[in-house]
Amino acid sequence: MTRAAQRRIDTPATRPDEGFARLTEPYRRELLAYCYRMLGSIHDAEDLVQEIYLQAWRGYGGFEGRSSLRTWLYRIATRACLKALESYGRRPLPSGLGGPSDDPSDPPGPRLPEVPWLQPAPDALFGNDPAAVIEARQTMRLAFIAALQHLPGRQRAVLILRDVLGWRAAEVADLIGTTTAAVNSALQRARAQLSEVAPTADGVTEPTDPQKRALLDRYAAAFENADIAALMGLLTDDAVWEMPPILTWYAGRETVGRFLATRVHAAGDHRMVPASANGQPAFGAYTRDHDGVYRPHALQVLTVTAAGIARVVAFLDVDMFAPCGLPSALHATGDSGV
Repeated sequence: MTRAAQRRIDTPATRPDEGFARLTEPYRRELLAYCYRMLGSIHDAEDLVQEIYLQAWRGYGGFEGRSSLRTWLYRIATRACLKALESYGRRPLPSGLGGPSDDPSDPPGPRLPEVPWLQPAPDALFGNDPAAVIEARQTMRLAFIAALQHLPGRQRAVLILRDVLGWRAAEVADLIGTTTAAVNSALQRARAQLSEVAPTADGVTEPTDPQKRALLDRYAAAFENADIAALMGLLTDDAVWEMPPILTWYAGRETVGRFLATRVHAAGDHRMVPASANGQPAFGAYTRDHDGVYRPHALQVLTVTAAGIARVVAFLDVDMFAPCGLPSALHATGDSGV
């Protein structure tokens, strides 16, 4: 038998379970969101979803339908996530590892790429259904994902399945192989721990959409014009600025403003391109290179409240630009480059 013939035999489309992809594909995005909430890394979540689908495809012939296909996929996903967490551990933001810097005139600390940092999740990966985006917004926010990182793996799974996805306790117990009483106990402990690290819901005082758009437009213009006073006027009194993988972070409008004054020097040095991640407004921040081309610098994810911009997490990871639909470069005219 030729290799080509063998490959045709081993291809899913030629097997009796050729309906697998048609039946399971509708669950891919929600499984990606589940894995991201569990792991705190969109790259790890994407890799794990591929592994989950491979495991499911291999075991599809033995699926007897005693549970729904969705439940069966979540069982595989939960098992895979818990196993992954044994190796990955917690993914923090800089603010989860120590106190803020008091002196923004000092150079920020070195990058720590060896730390498994929390990653943003580009909204584009989860589809364009506005209803789905609104429904998932609070449970995809960076503050919520960061808070989940403090929970042990099984508590994390229980809380997501019960409080985010709305599964019944008996369903979760069957899924993870335990009792309903154990699920309820784990959920109680998870909620208590979450209330300690995230005592208030993030973003509950969002402005109206027109107000938010106007505020974001002013923010981008102030950044591009190097207008530090205007930037400070858009921040809340207790605003936070952090920059993973740099450990140093800043808290308070005055401190953040003094830090930005050391980094945003001249009008025209920066360009800001709107994006969205974790259900929050974001910007691809570009800096002008010596050749006049603007190169990716940071993906800024903003927490916007009725009082102003409360937090900016500037992820210094240019690999996040493409998943957010951001161009790889901008010419001086503002046109995108490739």
